[in-house]
Amino acid sequence: MSGTVIFNQMELTGANRILYPVITGLLLWAAWPAKGLAPLLFVALVPILILEYQYFVGEFKGKRIRLFWFAYLGFFIFNLLTTWWIVYASLFGAVMAVIFNSLFMTLAFYFAHLIRVKLKGRTGYIPLIALWLAFEYLHMNWDLSWSWLNLGNGFASWYKVVQWYEFTGALGGTLWILISNVVITQLIVSYQKQEIQKYNQQLNTVVILILLPVVSSLIMYVSYREKEAPVKIAVIQPNIDPYNEKFSGMTSTEQLDRILILADSVVDPTTQFVVAPETALPDGIWENQLTQHEHYQRLVDFMSDKPNLNWVIGLASNYYYEDSSTKSITARKFRDAEGYYDSYNTALFIDANKNFQLHHKSRLVPGVEKLPFPVLFSFFENFAIELGGASGSLGTQKSPSVFKGDGVPSIAPVICYESIYGEYVNGYIQKGASLIFIITNDGWWSDTPGYRQHLRYASLRSIENRRSIARAANTGISAFINQRGDIQQATSWWVPAAISGTLNANESRTIYSRTGDLLGWSSVWISLALTLAAFKVAKTRKS
Repeated sequence: MSGTVIFNQMELTGANRILYPVITGLLLWAAWPAKGLAPLLFVALVPILILEYQYFVGEFKGKRIRLFWFAYLGFFIFNLLTTWWIVYASLFGAVMAVIFNSLFMTLAFYFAHLIRVKLKGRTGYIPLIALWLAFEYLHMNWDLSWSWLNLGNGFASWYKVVQWYEFTGALGGTLWILISNVVITQLIVSYQKQEIQKYNQQLNTVVILILLPVVSSLIMYVSYREKEAPVKIAVIQPNIDPYNEKFSGMTSTEQLDRILILADSVVDPTTQFVVAPETALPDGIWENQLTQHEHYQRLVDFMSDKPNLNWVIGLASNYYYEDSSTKSITARKFRDAEGYYDSYNTALFIDANKNFQLHHKSRLVPGVEKLPFPVLFSFFENFAIELGGASGSLGTQKSPSVFKGDGVPSIAPVICYESIYGEYVNGYIQKGASLIFIITNDGWWSDTPGYRQHLRYASLRSIENRRSIARAANTGISAFINQRGDIQQATSWWVPAAISGTLNANESRTIYSRTGDLLGWSSVWISLALTLAAFKVAKTRKS
């Protein structure tokens, strides 16, 4: 049966074809956290897949490139409606993020279509599934990384139905969404072609495909029990305006005053950790002289009558290279003197013995903290996306640091944007971290979905690794999150706050924390194999 009659009830003429990508974009947006209806993800891609099917069967010969632009429209709508709030930080940054992320999604979708065509559909929708998973995985591991909208993140508010992320990570959610949309698309095709037996089989598959993971996850959720390993923690939310106070208008001494006053209101002799947010100390303290700095001394003084207390706090720090030959590629030269130094977005750990450890943020925000592909894009430096601390390319470290102290659990100090990356976070777990502390500054985006989405994504990290989380936000929402992903004692937006609670540490490792994004890197190899097969077929036909 030809493509012209397959969709006899929804013919894709030039006039209504554009509705299909528009519907896909709107459904993806309507499904997204923090207030979205996540089950819409199971059908959100169906309209654009129906359009892809029409091009695949040859309904629109000679106009295949139009599918690219239709797909781009759908993903553009999704990106625009879901991450428009970046505009509060930078108009240019918002435009670039929406344009390029939509482009990357479209390229994955369109290349998958071309491979399907070259291989005459013999591999079914495997190219789409493999290329999309490979795209999301690679998108988490290059200079233009913006993985905010990876499809598996869409269940962040519906975390009770994805407890099995402890096996697959969030990419497992992406796989679930892709397969569900593909099978439902095939179901619609079978219905229109009046292939009743195939339709019934596919209908049963859809029901099982959606309900089985949901039911299994709910059972996991209600039956999960944390091992008793209590740690008492205080979390501080100083609520300092990142635009008008944090880096100008309010001295760092005044900011530390507020943190210490809030901490004093909740800390007692049994408190083991105080967690304060990203860049809580914003002045750029020299690491070479850290223990001599007055702010460091004040933190130590606060601990003087609290023998069990440990600090985890964010700061902007600098490191001076006494030997210039050892400088990093991100090192900056002094303007008015010889020598080089690096600037870092840093987490500081002061243990109960008054010793310190540092972790330098390594997953940096493109534009504001890191200049992507500096050789090609140096002209972007004046248009930084304001999503973090000081502008410019910051230094990094090769792998995450785990804070270890006497008599307390090991801590994963996750700084802001790093919490988006599941495989990066489980790098801390592989090094022995039994608790996760997220320190962040979410006030750049005003009272928009941005900071609420960021909070919800933390629940996925807790499930993937079965680790409790203490989240300290300068502005945004501070909270405790248990090993099932439940958010507890969440603070209000734009108010100073201090909360105290007990979290259970956990030293056991999940399958995901052991394997990382197995789905991602295996999909990269599958995509390469499919691409090579498509090129070979094309070359053979040409010969």
